[in-house]
Amino acid sequence: QVRLVESGGGLVQAGGSLRLSCAASISIFSIRTMGWYRQAPGKQRELVASIVSHGTGNYADSVKGRFTISRDNAKNMVYLQMSSLKPEDSAVYYCKAVYSSIDYWGQGTQVTVSS
Repeated sequence: QVRLVESGGGLVQAGGSLRLSCAASISIFSIRTMGWYRQAPGKQRELVASIVSHGTGNYADSVKGRFTISRDNAKNMVYLQMSSLKPEDSAVYYCKAVYSSIDYWGQGTQVTVSS
């Protein structure tokens, strides 16, 4: 069982920045891939960024150059640094971990970008 808790969402003006955090209840040394997803009202949940252990991140085209995913295996944390935010980035952001072939999700954190 893996519990994921996101934090760091909020209301920000277009062009601003936010950093999302995801705290895992187990050591993430054993979790190869972790990712951030988002879901806007009326839309499907979509992958924003993912990162493998000791690896670089992979990003959706819509966020490349603006978002950076990172992980701190020692602290069991995954982060999403978001810059140059746009109104279309507004969504609930979810942290996901795949552990023992099971998908685990956090409860989500709301990001709202005002124009």
